[in-house]
Formats: sequence, structure tokens, C-alpha cells
Amino acid sequence: MRKQIISFFIGLITLNSFAQTTSLEKKIDNLSNQLIQSKQVAGVNVLLIKDGKTLYNKSFGYADVEFKQPLQTDNIFRIASQTKAITSVAVMMLWEEGKFLLDDPISKYILAFKNPKVLDKFNPADSSYTTVPAQRGITIRDLLRHTSGISYPILSSDERIKAIYAKAGVSTGIGGSGVLKERIELLAGQPLVHQPGYTFTYGLNTDVLGYLIEVISGISLDDFFRKRIFEPLEMNDTYFKLPKEKANRLVSISEKTHSGFSKVNHLIYEGNKVDYPTENNIYYSGGAGLSSTASDYSKFLQMLLSKGIYNNKRLLGMKTIEMMTTNQLSQNAISQGDPDFRFGLGFGSVTEENKFTTSASTGTFYWGGAFNTHYWADPKENIIGLVFTQEYLPASYWDLGTLYKNVVYSNIQIK
Repeated sequence: MRKQIISFFIGLITLNSFAQTTSLEKKIDNLSNQLIQSKQVAGVNVLLIKDGKTLYNKSFGYADVEFKQPLQTDNIFRIASQTKAITSVAVMMLWEEGKFLLDDPISKYILAFKNPKVLDKFNPADSSYTTVPAQRGITIRDLLRHTSGISYPILSSDERIKAIYAKAGVSTGIGGSGVLKERIELLAGQPLVHQPGYTFTYGLNTDVLGYLIEVISGISLDDFFRKRIFEPLEMNDTYFKLPKEKANRLVSISEKTHSGFSKVNHLIYEGNKVDYPTENNIYYSGGAGLSSTASDYSKFLQMLLSKGIYNNKRLLGMKTIEMMTTNQLSQNAISQGDPDFRFGLGFGSVTEENKFTTSASTGTFYWGGAFNTHYWADPKENIIGLVFTQEYLPASYWDLGTLYKNVVYSNIQIK
């Protein structure tokens, strides 16, 4: 009788779990179809993993709107700023080996950053400017948490620095060409938008870290990623430059029109080719250069949720991951544009202070890419979510990831 009762309750739990999974699947299907039909996205790949098991993995819409090519779950996406997390992990792997301290000045390893200058006066007529000396050097920690004063060209909201970077030929790293060393030394000669450590300014910090990896390791960033991260994690579809045999899996970029979406065939950002992942001489941008699949990127996130271990191989220490995913911004350095924003060493962070802004748990880390790709990893619920599309200059960037989080957390059994 006792065995029958136990079997009955096990059956109830299994049935309840199945019902929740089925309900979740339907809700994600409904949201995805709604987004396609209302022409909010041209195509979307959604991958959801809980407790190391895939709960959901489907694609909707098109990989190429011009040729009506259906999107598949193994399609390859330009992940842009999702590259930053991988570069940040690579940096911390070297930190664990005792190669540097986080509060070392970057000029100790890249001499071009010695004696940085901060923008003072700017003349919009000819983009000329004056500077004042920085009160201290840029540290490696500054670069990881984006408090160096280095900004972005084009993407910056500061028109002064956009003009200065454009005049100097500084690149976003999205599809650019050239040698990493030369691009970073050019950046080092530009003024900072504010004093190091003053506030969070999203910028080319992680590109600088990519070059730091080359300087310290003695190999290219591409080789370091391949040998130290991609091969151990079996990330076989993640590249700066796609091999020819995989180029047909690259999703085309779409842009919003009055009637829906059209395929982008024109140049993007600083005049770069839209299919830059297939081009030669690609710049190894540690901040924005990689292309990948949702499946590949989930392996990277699973390693982080598994305390640095993947398939019995340790890539990073548990305490290192805890530090990386903990807010690193002081109250004075919180983003001036968003007082609820928190950021660790390479990731956005959900903390007790900003938990009210999201359905994800405290401790969740997240980010995304410029072409409207999104990820989050929730250690408390052991959930990984990836939402990938390819849209040029999306109107409401963070909305897409938020919509899927809302569906997931309202339809899943949580701890």
C-alpha cells in the first residue's frame, strides 16, 4: 500500500511537470507567432534550458525575408555584444593564472594608454577639442565594468565623442577590418569622455581587453577563444570568420519598413558589409565580433551556471564567476541614464536594488547584441534563456528579451 501511495504522488508530480511544460510551450509558441504576425520580428529562435535540460528550442519566421527561407534552430547569428561575456571570461581565466591584478593600470600591459586625457572643451564646427589630464589611469577593472571613460562611436549618445571618434576613424568593432593591435592603439590616442571610475559608459572597453588577452597570452584572440573556450565547450559553430561550408547558415539582417521587414543589402555602421562574418581580414573585436548559434551560446552559459565546469572540464573557478556576476558599480558610478542599472565584470546584474524591474531572480546575469539577440542565466532557478533574431537598428531593444522572460517566469515551476 505504501509503495502504491508513493507511486501515486510521483505520478502526480510527473503529470504536473508535464502540464507545466506543455503550457509553457504553448505560451512561447503564441508569443513567437504573435511577434511574427504583427511584424515585430522577421524571425526568432528561442532556446530555454532548465536544470541542464532543454525545455524549448524552436524557430519562427525567416532566416532570409527576401527568399522566404525558414529560420532553423541551427542557423548562425551575428551576436555582436554577446561577444563581451566570452572576452570577459577569457580575461578572468588569465587573472586566475596570476597574470595581472584587476586594479592594475592597463598601461602596464598596453603602453599606448599611459597618461590618458579627458575631454574638456569641444568645438562642433570642426570637431577640435581640448583635454585635461586623467586623475588616474584606466584599470582592467574599469574596462570590465565599463567605467574607463571609453565610449562607442555611432552608438554613443554623446555627440562630441561620436564626432571625435569618426574623425579619427575609430570603429565599433561590428564588421570592421584590420589588425586588433592597430585599432586599439588608435583608440588609446582619443580622449576619454569622463574621468576613469566616474560612471558607467558603455563603450569599446572589451575590445581593449581582447588585445590585452593577445598581449598576455602571446596568441591571437581568435586562437585563444578556440583553444581555451570553444573547443572545451564544444562550441563548434562560433567564429569571428565563418568557414565557407557554414556561410549558408548565416541569418540575413532585416530592417523595419512600413509594411513589415526587408532584407538589408546595404552597408552597415561605418560602411561595413552586412555579411561581414564571411569576409577576410575581419577585426577580432572582443566587444562585438563573433557569430554563433543559440545552442553554442547556451553551452557557454551552462558552464557559468555549473560553477565553471562543463562535461567534467573546469574553465573558471566558482568564486571568480560569483565575483563577475556581482554588481561592480559603486553608487557614484551607477549609469546616469538609468539609476536602476547594475553591472558586474562583463554582465548586467539583477540585484536586490533593481529586482523590481524584472521577473528574473536576484543573481540573474544577462546581456544582448546590437542585432536584437538576448540571453539571461538565472542561478537560483537554474534557467538559461536565449532569444535570437537579426534586426538592424531595432526600435525598442530590450523589449524582446523582456517579453519572453515574462512568459517563462509566469509559466514555469520555480523553486
